[in-house]
Amino acid sequence: MTDFELEFWFDFASPYAYLSAGRLDDWMSSAGINVRWMPFLLGPVFKKQGWQTSPFNLYPLKGKYMWRDIERLSKRYDVCFNRPDEFPQHTLLATRVAMAGCDEDWLPAFCKRIFHKEFGLGQDISGMKAVISSLEGLVDNPAGWMKRAVTAKTKKALVERGTEAERKSIFGAPSFITPDGELFWGDDRLEHAIEWILRRR
Repeated sequence: MTDFELEFWFDFASPYAYLSAGRLDDWMSSAGINVRWMPFLLGPVFKKQGWQTSPFNLYPLKGKYMWRDIERLSKRYDVCFNRPDEFPQHTLLATRVAMAGCDEDWLPAFCKRIFHKEFGLGQDISGMKAVISSLEGLVDNPAGWMKRAVTAKTKKALVERGTEAERKSIFGAPSFITPDGELFWGDDRLEHAIEWILRRR
């Protein structure tokens, strides 16, 4: 991590991560901070806490509030929002593709396309068709990247990413980690994380 790099930890199933993903470019260009996109899976994190699904499903009042909050914030940020029929969605394939392309320039654009399909348009992103269409125009060989996504190397890397998340005490998404290791959780902490970095320049 460089002195001016912010780690953006996200799971495609997180509606708040969708909002953060759409705001990062404006903040980063104005603040002069690079972003490292860090896809990971929240499922294993939840299971270690005894949850078999999202806490927004386990606690209905919390879930009701969350969806209304996303609606309000979407209007504030001027982004599209359509609630998908299924929540949380199965994001394993999309996450594996993102993991396979973790060092590629097209990663942010791919991730934003997946997020937009899911929470901007309310579409199902679990299948191969949705993932391939999100790669089209960004890479020369979408099918090739789909193959890389299911290799043992990529699967191992995703497991190791989960171990790294645990080591950094990440328990939800989105999470932001500053160069000096400070953890900020939630879309509403993005500005705080940026301010933290800027004060230490």
